[in-house]
Amino acid sequence: MYPRHSLVWLTAAGWRAARAGAPPEHGAAIDRWRDADWPLVVRRRDPSAGDAELCAGLALPPDPVSGDKLRIALRVPLATVARGAPPLALKDVLATPPTQWRRDLAQLNEAGVGLNLRVYGSLALQTLTGLLYLRPSSDIDLLLIPLTEHQLRAGLALLRRYAQELPLDGEIVFPNGDAVPWKEWLSAEASHARVLVKGRDGVRLAPLNALLATLRNA
Repeated sequence: MYPRHSLVWLTAAGWRAARAGAPPEHGAAIDRWRDADWPLVVRRRDPSAGDAELCAGLALPPDPVSGDKLRIALRVPLATVARGAPPLALKDVLATPPTQWRRDLAQLNEAGVGLNLRVYGSLALQTLTGLLYLRPSSDIDLLLIPLTEHQLRAGLALLRRYAQELPLDGEIVFPNGDAVPWKEWLSAEASHARVLVKGRDGVRLAPLNALLATLRNA
């Protein structure tokens, strides 16, 4: 199964299934994604989705006037996925953002060697498609994917440091696939609160220790 934020490319049968299950007004956007061979992004599973289905979607660039973003939720048979890939690595997006972000992002990438930092959201989509997603108000959505508690601590310290220079946002993704917004994690550590966890099938509140227990001690 493909985790949330994974990139998936569909077969011709997959695109037919995506289009058949979507409202007719979204057909042109789906056809554009198919013709350009752009990937869909895996999203949280719908409660009614079967085991043989994949929940994914595509997000159009913001409307140039209103700034509204249209997100199209799709479901396709797992068997119609041609290939999948993890979210883009930070090093793969460094040429995309506006000039004022590039130096700090490059430094963050260098400082994060050994940490699994990946990118989703507007910066990733603009890199993948060449379409204009980034706006002056955009966030840089990063995934920190630690295997050990040491990687978690080092990654959080790095994100907190560079958030002083860049509009960073994003999630920690634990080995079991559970995800927590990293800013919420930092706040919860300070107040000993539970955190909102985004799981494969839904969301729940959980104590920090339950998530730490999924990490190796090394």
